[in-house]
Formats: sequence, structure tokens, C-alpha cells
Amino acid sequence: MKLVDGFQRRINYLRLSVTDRCNLRCRYCMPADGVTPIGHEQVLRYEELERIARCAVNLGIEKIRVTGGEPLVRKGILPFLKRLGAIPGLQELVLTTNGVLLPQMTEALRDAGVRRLNISLDSLWPERFTQITRCGDLAKVLAGIEAAEQVGLPVKLNMVVIRGFNDDEIEDFATLTRQRALAVRFIEYMPAVVDDGWQQRVVPGREILTRLQHRFELNELDRSGLAGPSRDFRIAGAEGSVGVITPVFDHFCERCNRIRVTSEGKVRSCLFDGEEVDLKPVLRGAQEGDLEALLWKIVANKPQCHQMSGTEHGGNLLAGAPTMSAVGG
Repeated sequence: MKLVDGFQRRINYLRLSVTDRCNLRCRYCMPADGVTPIGHEQVLRYEELERIARCAVNLGIEKIRVTGGEPLVRKGILPFLKRLGAIPGLQELVLTTNGVLLPQMTEALRDAGVRRLNISLDSLWPERFTQITRCGDLAKVLAGIEAAEQVGLPVKLNMVVIRGFNDDEIEDFATLTRQRALAVRFIEYMPAVVDDGWQQRVVPGREILTRLQHRFELNELDRSGLAGPSRDFRIAGAEGSVGVITPVFDHFCERCNRIRVTSEGKVRSCLFDGEEVDLKPVLRGAQEGDLEALLWKIVANKPQCHQMSGTEHGGNLLAGAPTMSAVGG
């Protein structure tokens, strides 16, 4: 079965948030004192999340990315991942993490069926890393990356590029891919907290590519059917790859293939669209309805494009968007 929206885009990718809690406080993601945690009774139980996943796969979802918050802080995450990995028809189970807890978990994640890790890493400088995360220890994340490589788990590094803060590290991140089979993804800055004048801190993807092309010989790579929004390249002779994700200056909406479920059971077909459907009443029997029909509805109503813009007079970045800690980006 194929899940197709009203603009004939095939939807085969589900981002599934398991928690809104996080052990870091990244400046573009949440306030310094964090966000008000969702009540325990509001967070979906693992069996509810699994039911959503199974229904989505039956409809045509082939890739599930487990996100948070930070998914590894939730108790019982490993048995849950193992059950997801065993769903018939699921081709790819991946996980996004900040990497802090990875050093002691990589082998167990691999054995549970996780096929790739996306690790958020915005600086290779210890002091700068602590500044952006407010409390993070870079050494722990780097140890987690090495541990993943040692057990054969492919790693993507997601770097949010912020002008005047870490954009001087673009070439350093790209250099990591020359001798290591890492995939580095440069993401345009799009804060989920109020940041007046945020547009001046965005480094457009085309500028990032120009800088990389001045330093390296780049060869563009073909996209797979389960690929995310990145345009990917390989530095000539490199083991890994680099890519750019451009939600602000070069919308990738025409090839968007995903839907998102928040940790409290709300489905969104677009991160920056206000429409969402709450699955909890159906999951918990408080309302008559069909889970499959609800998922079809949100896909059918998926907007053609969001209105976010990098210009001063562009769309409101925060309008309609949930906190990143609740929906996993």
C-alpha cells in the first residue's frame, strides 16, 4: 500500500517522538529553565506508540525515526525499539539523539534493530558546545560517536549553522568526512524559541555549499526513496558525505515525505502548520473512531508548502509550531 497526499507526494517516513524531556538545554530549542513537562498521563504509553507505528507501516510507512526530546532518557526505550524493529514491512528504524548517553548504549541499540543514528552536534569546540547546550559535555558526545562507529552503526551528524557563532566550523565539520564514514548535515538555523532578528543568524544553504566548493571538490549523490530533505555530496576521495538541509531559504516541501507524531499523540503533517489531529481519544477508547482513518486524514490535508521565510517580512517562524522538544524537529 502507498500513502499519498493531495499533491501526489508519497508519504513513507514517520517521525515518532517518545518524550518531551531532554538532558540538554540547547539555546535554539528551549528556554534556559526548560519547558513545562507534559504530564505523565498525557505522554503516550509504549504500547500506544507501537500501535501507531504498526498502523502507519500497514498504510505504507517504510521508515520510522524515533525522536524526543532526548529519546534515550525514557526508561524502557530499548525493548520498545526492538519491538518497532520487528514490525513486518518496516525497512528502516533510525534514532535521533544528542549523544550524551550513547557511550554505554550503542551495542544495545544496534542489537535492538536501530540501523542508523542521527547525532545533534553544533560545535567541535568544548567551550562553545557547552555554551550552545548550556550544560553539555562535548567529550561524552564524541565518545558516543566513536562507540557507534566501533559497533558498526552508521552516524549522521546534524549541525545547525548559526552566523557569528559556529559558522567558522563548517569546513572543520566537512573535513571529518574525509577519513571517517560520517555523514555531516548542515542545517539552516530556525529557532523554536523567541529570537528577535533570527533571520540575520541564518546562513543559507547555498552559501554553505559555496564555501564548501571553494575548499573541496564536491560530487552530488543520488537520493534514495527513504531519504530526508538533505541535498548530499561527497568530497572527492572521502569516506563520508556532506549535505545541506534548507527549511528557510530553499523550501524542500515539494519532496516532503513525512508526518510527525508528538509524544502526547498529536499528528502533524507539517512542522510549521497549525493543523494537528489528537490520536489519544481513539487510542484510549474515549472516542469512537478508526486510527487508520485519522492517519489518512492528516496526510490528505498535508499543506503544499509552509510559509516560513528567511526574510524580515517572511512568515512567522513560531506560528503554529510546537516546541522542538515535543515533536523532535
